[in-house]
Amino acid sequence: MSQSATSTSGSRLARIWRHWRSTQSKGRRAFPPETLDAIAKAIASGEQRHRSEVRLIVEHGMPFDALWAGMGIRERAIALFAEYGIWDTEDNCGVLIYVNLAEHQIEIVTDRNVGRKIDNIVWKRVCATMTQGFALGQFHAATLAALAQVNSLLVEHFPAQGARANELPDRPIML
Repeated sequence: MSQSATSTSGSRLARIWRHWRSTQSKGRRAFPPETLDAIAKAIASGEQRHRSEVRLIVEHGMPFDALWAGMGIRERAIALFAEYGIWDTEDNCGVLIYVNLAEHQIEIVTDRNVGRKIDNIVWKRVCATMTQGFALGQFHAATLAALAQVNSLLVEHFPAQGARANELPDRPIML
């Protein structure tokens, strides 16, 4: 076995170990019920002011098969975007905020209409708000601050035009 093959399999095993050690209880401590309630309220409130649908998915660690296949955080977020039907909104304005606790990373995946109007650099700033707050253990405050940023962006580009149906649940998904 070559040196690069050894280091690749070693880093894959280290990554699998990191995800395995990141338990659901860690996720529940970072996002207790009162935080999940506050997030759902922030999403619902924002969706009254814009035409987009926002979902937040928190995953303590990726599934083994995804890790073994070498799936990255971005690919996982895109897979969840599809799995939870975030792409299937009337105005094609779905936004997924994906938090991976094992990797300490956040990804934002947007539907085509949102992607046309808001640049990825802007979304990276929203992710930075969360990662900086998470590094300090401020999961509640950092998530709400990021949602405020997201809602402001969406209000600017996709303002509400009267009453509309809520197409996706507002409650965060804990995996």
